[in-house]
Amino acid sequence: MKAVLFDLGNTLAEYHAPSETRGPVLSGVRAVEDYLRGRGLISDSAAEVLERFHLENHESRNYRVRPLQQRLSRIFRITDSSILNGLCPIFLEPITSTATIYEDTVPTLHKLRKMGLKTAVVSNTPWGSPSGLWGKEIERLGLTPYFDALCFCTEVGWRKPAKPVFHLALHRLGVEPAECLFVGDRPKWDVDGPKAVGMTAVLIDRYCDYPDYQSIKNLRELPPLVEPPG
Repeated sequence: MKAVLFDLGNTLAEYHAPSETRGPVLSGVRAVEDYLRGRGLISDSAAEVLERFHLENHESRNYRVRPLQQRLSRIFRITDSSILNGLCPIFLEPITSTATIYEDTVPTLHKLRKMGLKTAVVSNTPWGSPSGLWGKEIERLGLTPYFDALCFCTEVGWRKPAKPVFHLALHRLGVEPAECLFVGDRPKWDVDGPKAVGMTAVLIDRYCDYPDYQSIKNLRELPPLVEPPG
């Protein structure tokens, strides 16, 4: 192996369990609603906003990204792009504010770097939120020095398990699929997806959500199949 690629949420840092996605996203929408009401930019009732939130709270069946700005535009009936771009960090703040890096994350990344292996984050983003904000989140968590590349679904317009974001990571790292190990917490996104492009994949199941799948419980259990290049 020449490279190890990681999902972000519930792999390197805890945001919410897979079964709890609706709560944090709704908190983000509520934060945007409060911001807009405080500035007199919306007059719709909370019930109307909630109804439109439910209409937007799904992903495309073909894995096309549904950008956050467009969702917020439909929920709050706002079309000004400068306002919508400014709402994105407000939406994310309730999600990122509770983030905690797992205790095994930094030691594992440090070990891989010492071995000379390339590393990358390859992640979907909540509600198609902008990749630039997630680059800042990686920096806020203090993890930037451990990665050669950061790759998010919004950069290519397709969510995992679709192939484009994996191909982006391979291009940026300059490696072949067979030279990569992928580690993530969702079977379909992080096992089936990378395997479809020829990578080896390991499921990390920190919350025992997938008892029927072969998995590891923390990063220290990664198989000893990564060797220094050359």
